[in-house]
Amino acid sequence: MKELTRAEEQVMQILWVLKKAFVKDIIEKMPEPKPAYNTVSTIVRILEQKGFVNHKAYGKTHEYFPIVAKDNYSKFYLNNFLSGYFGGSFQNLVSFFAKQNDMDVKEVEELLKHVKGDINTEDNE
Repeated sequence: MKELTRAEEQVMQILWVLKKAFVKDIIEKMPEPKPAYNTVSTIVRILEQKGFVNHKAYGKTHEYFPIVAKDNYSKFYLNNFLSGYFGGSFQNLVSFFAKQNDMDVKEVEELLKHVKGDINTEDNE
């Protein structure tokens, strides 16, 4: 899996919510100033080449839908982020986060308890 550019990720975020959409539907959900139709169309075709979306053709019109789940991309992205900035160590990430946000020991413990709960929930699914 490849990491997405900011523009590609913005389009994917919209597609993950909509489940399927035409380019005009994607543009409608984008903030102002809205990009040109051709710009969004190009981004969607790049996402298709990267294996993130597929389409169903209706004549010359295409309806696009995600084929990579948001959760799968999130895990991939966070693992890359963790390894790139924190040597793959969740402990280093939490330490950095705690220092940057002036968290006390109790707040860090609550954070870790919450994270462990999420991990245990995932294991049971």
